[in-house]
Parts: sequence; structure tokens; C-alpha cells
Amino acid sequence: MTDAAIQLVWFKRDLRAHDHRPLVEAARRGPVLPLYIAEPSLMHAPDFDASHWTFIAESLHELRATLAALGQPLVVRVGEALPVLQEFARRFRFTLWAHEETGNGASYARDKAVRRWLRESNIERHELPTNGIVRRLANRDDWAALWQERMKTRPLAVPERLQPVPRELNVELGAIPSHQDAGLPPDTRAANLQRGGVTAAHQVWQSFLSDRGVQYRGGISSPLSAETACSRLSPYLAWGNLTSRQIIHDLRASYGGASPRWEKSLRAFESRIHWRCHFMQKLEDDPRIEFENFVHVYDGLRENEFDAARFTAWCAGETGYPMIDACMRSLRATGWLNFRMRSMLVAFAAYDLWLHWREPALFLARQFLDYEPGIHYPQMQMQSGTAGHATIRLYNPVKQGQDHDPMGAFIRRWIPALERVPTSFIHAPWLLPPAQQAALGCIIGKDYPAPIVNHDEAVAHARQRIATFRRNPRLTDEVAAVFAKHGSRRRTPERVAKQTVVNQQLRLF
Repeated sequence: MTDAAIQLVWFKRDLRAHDHRPLVEAARRGPVLPLYIAEPSLMHAPDFDASHWTFIAESLHELRATLAALGQPLVVRVGEALPVLQEFARRFRFTLWAHEETGNGASYARDKAVRRWLRESNIERHELPTNGIVRRLANRDDWAALWQERMKTRPLAVPERLQPVPRELNVELGAIPSHQDAGLPPDTRAANLQRGGVTAAHQVWQSFLSDRGVQYRGGISSPLSAETACSRLSPYLAWGNLTSRQIIHDLRASYGGASPRWEKSLRAFESRIHWRCHFMQKLEDDPRIEFENFVHVYDGLRENEFDAARFTAWCAGETGYPMIDACMRSLRATGWLNFRMRSMLVAFAAYDLWLHWREPALFLARQFLDYEPGIHYPQMQMQSGTAGHATIRLYNPVKQGQDHDPMGAFIRRWIPALERVPTSFIHAPWLLPPAQQAALGCIIGKDYPAPIVNHDEAVAHARQRIATFRRNPRLTDEVAAVFAKHGSRRRTPERVAKQTVVNQQLRLF
């Protein structure tokens, strides 16, 4: 073992060189070994998809080139994190640098195991905050102010130089594994995905900031307009090609010269960046919500009534409701869908199909290129009605289609079987007379499925079941406790709890 003091920077969901404090701090102290570990336990987990690796690998190739230009290329290892780090520790002395990560249960358990080993081995470590997530937050009272303070700090520049690892240590760079090398299936939708990496991230961001962003306010609800009106930054934030702080600084620098319309859109987008961190903080504070209901009063609401056939039809975009199916098919093909349509898919699974949120959550995690556990699980529970919110949001799939795809263009794009169906029937093709179905070559139940449930009956069932659980006397206290730990502080705990119990209505969209 050498006595060289190596600064080992462990990259996880922070695949960039700019605004990267662990890298900056390590570069000030000595030779830097930048490391990415491709962990089989994470890559073969039920929430991981081959498309995730496509995006990560593209980011890694660019990051390796960026770091090489600074003096030390990225080192890549395939294996579980603890054995990989232990092998390095046998060869040389190092200090570990990393960002705090709000990941899934597997990464959380991994980090705890690594921290325990580092303490036992007397190896110095520095885990530094990123974005607006506050580790070991005492309560939510001061979180918004802390977030603002973090966002005010200027983004960090890329280090001017990285002192390379001494050659005598013989640290091989290691190959960035292909899908086949990693034991993953081919990525069949790679051609339709957003490209990974910092360069692509900045191109998308600049196109929003200079042109597309003017559509943001008012353009993000329909899947037709949202494709360009939304920022499309979510995968770059999820995998760390960009930081919230960079975005906030760019936004605030743009306000002064913007037209009123532009500024309203940009400020609306800034609120979404704040909202993103707000939800991630929930999982950071309470990792159990990846697996358990937010509010335990709802335990048993759906768990024991899971209908596998309904779930399969929902996953395949074969429910018989065109707007639901078009959104699911679009998501499966491209890895992206606008927020309102995501909410509709989850609400349909939860209320129309009466599916417990956990299996739909894992399926959607694999479909979303921008899968971010800290947003994903709190949102799955909120849209499924197990998070304790006063109002349950039900989406009428026919009305959603009429409101957000009135001419049926999105539906026809993703469901070719409905291409010839008249616009007057496109959102409810089962109402077409049989003779007209035959003439159009679209027989419902053969060429396109009949609805697998009756929406009105499903809503009535959901109302009755949820109202029963809401009569539980423990609900008020549980909801107040959830708010005290996770609430946005715009309402008092007493008001939230009272509304949850009193408001038995389910809002229809």
C-alpha cells in the first residue's frame, strides 16, 4: 500500500463536473480519483430500465472526456460499491468525497453500509449537500428559507485542473459497460429518448430559456403542447447533468429584460423547481414511503384486491379508454410524459382499476427516463389517495381527452386502430354503432379493446371505499403528523386534518 493521499470522488446521480462541490474540494487537496461504480444490485432492481443505462452511459462517456481534459479521466468499475471501495482501500489510502443522495431503498441501504465500513476503517469521508435537500432536517418550518439560501449561492465553476492519480498505483480506467456487458436487455426505445450528458442538457435548457419557455404557462397540460412547452429538463436533473441552483440562477438573471408573458412563465417554472425539491425532501425525511402508505389508516385499502389482468392492460395501454392508452403508449415509447397526464394515469390505476400503488409505481419507474425516487413515490401516493390530502383527484378519461386532445390528434398518433374514427367518437369509440365500426375497420373488442371498467361505476366504488376508511378516528391525528413532518407550511396542521376528515368529496377532472 502506498502512502499517497488520494481524493476519491464517488459520482452517483451527479454526472457533471460543474457545480460539483465534492470535485472542487477534492481538487484542492491532492491527486483526484473520480469514480463511477456500475452496481448490479441497482441495475437489476425492479425500478431500473435499460433506457436508464443508455442515458447514464452517454453521460459517463462525456464526463470521462471532460475530466480527462482536466488531467484525470473518470475511473469506472462494475461491482457492488462496498467491495469496490474495499479493494481500493487495500491498495492505497484515500479520503472519500461524494454528494448526499436521496435515492431508492437499495441505494439508501448501500450508503449506510459504506458509511459504517468507513467509520470502522477510520477512512475520512465528506458527504456534501446538493440541490435543495437538507439531510437530518429537524422540521419543515425553516426548509423554504434554507432552500432559498442554497439557491442564492453561486454555482461552482469546473476545477481548472485535476492532479492525476500517480502512475505507480496502476489504476486502470475500466470500460463503461455496454448493456450486454452489464447483463441488461437491449434498449429498444433508445432512438426515441432524450440524449444524456451535460452538452445535451445545456442545449435543451437554452432552447427553453431563449424560445420554448414562453409557452410554459398554459402549455404544459395538453400532451400536444407540453412536448415543447415543458422544459424537458427532468432527466438532466434526475441524473445530475444539471443542478437546481444553476437553473435558478439562470432564471433570475432573465427576469429583468423579459416581457410580462415571459416572466410569468419563467416564474411559474421556478416554482416547479422549488416544488421538485419539496417532494424529494419527503423521501429524504421518511424513506419508508417507497414501500409503505404515507398514512397507515389506508393500510388495506387496495393491497388485497390487486387485479393482475387490469394491471397488465393498463401497462400495455389496452384499457379501452383512448386517452389513457395513448398516454401510456407514448410514455413507453419515449420515456417522457407531461405531469398532468402522468397524474391521470396514476389516478386511473388507483380509482378506476383499484390497484394498490406499489406495482404501478415500479412499472412507471422503469418507463420514466427521468425517474427520481424522491418525487416518484410521494407523487404516486398523493395521486393514489394514501398521502392524507383532503381532496382526492379523479380524472375522467373521456373529459381529459376532450379537454386536452379535442381533435384526437394525440390519440390517433399513438393508437393507429382509431385513426379513422370520427372526432365525435374518438374519446369514446365504444359508442360507435356496430355497423359504423365495421365500415371503419375498427371493431371495438377486436381491433381496439372495449373499456375494461365502467368509469362511473368505478368512481362510485372509490368514493364508498375511501369514505369508509376516512371514518377511522385515527385519521385526524395521522394526517396532522404527516403534515407536521412533510407539509409545505401554507396551511396549519389543524386545518389540514379537519379538511381531510370533513371533505368526503372526490374532485372530478
